[in-house]
Amino acid sequence: MPSSPNRLAAPTESKGVPESIGAQVRRAVLWRSGSQILAQIVQWAATFLVIRILDPRDYGLYAMTGVVLVFLNMLNGYGLASGLIQRDDVTPRQVRQLFGMLVALNASLGIAQLLIAPLAAAYYRQPEVAQLLRAQAIIYVVTPFTALPYALLSRAMEFRRQAAANVAASLAGATTALAGASLGLGVWTLVWAPIALYTVRAIMLTWGARSLMWPAFDFRGAGHLARYGGVMAAGQFFWFLQSQADVFIAGRRFDAHQLGIYTTALFLAQIFVAKFVPPLNEVAFSAYARIQHDEGAVGRAFVRSVRVIMLVAMPFYLGLAATAEPLVLTALDAKWAEVVPVVRLIALAMPFMTVQVLYSPACDARGRPGIGARNGAVGAALLAAAFAVGVRWGPVGLAWSWIAAYPLYLAASTWRSLPVIGASVRALADAIAPSAAAAIGMALVVTGVDHALPPLDARLRLAVLVAVGAATYGAWLLLFARDTVRELVALVRRRPVPAAAT
Repeated sequence: MPSSPNRLAAPTESKGVPESIGAQVRRAVLWRSGSQILAQIVQWAATFLVIRILDPRDYGLYAMTGVVLVFLNMLNGYGLASGLIQRDDVTPRQVRQLFGMLVALNASLGIAQLLIAPLAAAYYRQPEVAQLLRAQAIIYVVTPFTALPYALLSRAMEFRRQAAANVAASLAGATTALAGASLGLGVWTLVWAPIALYTVRAIMLTWGARSLMWPAFDFRGAGHLARYGGVMAAGQFFWFLQSQADVFIAGRRFDAHQLGIYTTALFLAQIFVAKFVPPLNEVAFSAYARIQHDEGAVGRAFVRSVRVIMLVAMPFYLGLAATAEPLVLTALDAKWAEVVPVVRLIALAMPFMTVQVLYSPACDARGRPGIGARNGAVGAALLAAAFAVGVRWGPVGLAWSWIAAYPLYLAASTWRSLPVIGASVRALADAIAPSAAAAIGMALVVTGVDHALPPLDARLRLAVLVAVGAATYGAWLLLFARDTVRELVALVRRRPVPAAAT
């Protein structure tokens, strides 16, 4: 643990010269996103190999446990940890109090999951779900040793040590997953791999932050952490409702095979927003917190982040929709062919989701976590209603529910969030338009080429379409969005952002 409050709040320094906020953000983004890319390469290689070995039923059973696990994990104290990052001054006693809160809270959650396990199994009519949930309760033992050091390192914008922890954890999870699948453990492979990942991450983060300490269970004077964490938890509660409503509704109506098809399609469609955007949001939250009292600066930083992220997100999503069939046949197997129409539809809703999840860090850092909670309430209502209707038509019907509900959800969130952030609708639209136009043009060209191709092996067909898509998207950007490309290059090369791009 750092030895003083000043150490906790101080910016990173090199040879006694304080870094500017911009330099810290660039360095943090490179460490956090770079490590995330490396970690995801490791995880994806293992994941796709495991998917080829396991059956859709295994993923359906695992998804059923996810509803309980995600619900309880939204209460695991990460909101309390965010309160530590957001505050200007933090004392060592408050850090120990936070650790005590995390220990007490997660012990309660572990016990609750053990009690809920048989009820969940009865709801889904799958006795194996209870056994899986009992084993997954181990996760609550390691959570305090992840949340506390994560907060301390994020507060100091020390993402290098977080990066090392993430890469080591990914290697542990991937190794466990491959071993479990090879040994024929079936669905249990999907249980033990995350436990290995979380355990290694907790050990590495605790070591990196020097945060091993005795927890304090006297919580007097820590009300601000509890209040901030409570509001964050409210937002997470509504996020749980919208992110798990589909599985909760479909799990009762679908068999495990159908549910496995749907959740695997959802995994593929959400790879970018679920794996790459969260680490960028972690950096963004820490950066916004540093400039939270300057509304104009937060607004400009937010618009710039949207512009750069959507530059990568738009071609990913529309390219996924255009190449869904050869991609699934290549990366998975013919037994997963039912995934193709589902992933193609869900991918079209993901640009809306990506912009939506970028609002919360800026609003939270401005001291308004309640905005995220209210946005989440709207999203939960819209998506749950859409899923309740769409489930009648199977996995494809659920996919159409995403397309119907998410544009409305984003519109409501935009109306509520942008005034708090300090950005305008026009600025947001201008930030997204270049990449959106280029990606739509790319998708149309790729679809046309795909129809014109003779019958090909799925791998060769995918390679041709990816090459055509990359060339087309690059050409569109060079013709119509050069300023956006210059901004991304400047960020990666640690140079000042071109004036035309700001």
